[in-house]
Amino acid sequence: MSRAAGAFVKYPARVIVAGYLAVILFGTFLLSLPIATAGSGRATFVEALFTATSAACITGLVVVDTGSFWSPFGHWVIVGLFQLGGLGIMTVASLLGLLVARRMGMRMQLIAHTEQKNLRLGEISRVVAGVIRMSLLIEFITAIFLVTRYYIAYADSFGEAAYWGIFHAISAFNSAGFALQSDSMMQYVGDPLILFPVIIAFTLGAIGFPVIFEVSRHFRQQVREARGAEHTARHWTIHTKVTVLTHGVLGVIGIASVIMFEWANPSTMGPLSTLQKLMAGAVQGLTPRSSGFNAIETGEMNAATILITDVLMFIGGGSAGTAGGIKVTTFALLGFVILAELRGQPTVHVMGRKLADSVQRQALTVALLSIAAVMGGTIIISTFSEHALDHVLFEVISAFCTVGLSMGITEDLRPLAQLILVVLMFAGRIGPIILASALALQERPRRYELPEERPIVG
Repeated sequence: MSRAAGAFVKYPARVIVAGYLAVILFGTFLLSLPIATAGSGRATFVEALFTATSAACITGLVVVDTGSFWSPFGHWVIVGLFQLGGLGIMTVASLLGLLVARRMGMRMQLIAHTEQKNLRLGEISRVVAGVIRMSLLIEFITAIFLVTRYYIAYADSFGEAAYWGIFHAISAFNSAGFALQSDSMMQYVGDPLILFPVIIAFTLGAIGFPVIFEVSRHFRQQVREARGAEHTARHWTIHTKVTVLTHGVLGVIGIASVIMFEWANPSTMGPLSTLQKLMAGAVQGLTPRSSGFNAIETGEMNAATILITDVLMFIGGGSAGTAGGIKVTTFALLGFVILAELRGQPTVHVMGRKLADSVQRQALTVALLSIAAVMGGTIIISTFSEHALDHVLFEVISAFCTVGLSMGITEDLRPLAQLILVVLMFAGRIGPIILASALALQERPRRYELPEERPIVG
């Protein structure tokens, strides 16, 4: 094992924090250079730091317009930051899954080996290589579609089409939400050849590497069996089942909610044609899972749409993916806990398996601490801002859950409030992952139990 791998195994939290801080500080330095801006001046420290943090944490919030403020050099620095951020978060989350499994007892290791065949112990290099190959392949395919469409319909030259297509392909898969046009995807609301590749890319990025790996392996096995290979009984893991089901249900709810509440809104979807409304609803309903792109004016949405978007942003996407939030698995597991309690069942069962008590506590801890971070950030920023509370709350959730959607107030906030958003983006990107793994790694049995007493609940 290399020295870096050994350090990660021994001190995972320190390595992750140090790695992301190093990337952010280096990105801040590069974006502070005069060559990084399109004009004659240079970015301020807060502008460079905020942009670097937003890119490395694959958030998408901005304090300056990405397309016009930054030069081509600045654009490629931003691309490099969210590419490193996306690869990094998928890799470290997957490796932490390996590390948690490795430190279990022998009995639990056997169970983990049965339930998580896609994350075998001792295969660190294979996980890293798999993440890189998968990311580059999806980005390459997405770029082909986008470059072709830009060249046919929008760009003046193939070079310009390649520039725009590659930028947005990498941004989409990494759920970065950065766009070279100031209105994000609003001008493409009637162009499915732009929107659909973007939707597919950020959905694949948000659902998580373990799910994509397992589903692709299952598909390859079916192809081999169709060609005459011996049949091998394989079942999806609980993680994949829960992630795919919850991700799909929340996606349908998001799309349906946006279409229902914004269909007649004259400031958003009202003036659009029926086809444009459906496409805008698809983008706006799925983008809270962490992509940050918007197809309608987010600041003009109805109150009901804003609240639903808040909830979807807070939940986020799949584990070991580019999405933020508390993750759909955490949300779903808490739902199963509530369901079991309502039924009066002493244990929690999820799709034919018993859910360990420690996992229930971990999910509850991640959710409640995330709520505390969002509430704390909202209270602090509200004291430095004259914007409405719902707008500030939206911005804080978007930052902490690394989504990138904005009510349009980020660039108007005071520098101190922007720095608070920087802290929230950093904490929201690596905090839930480190917290969940730390809770699992530090689990130890009690040597004795105190007398039981039941307080009044409710």
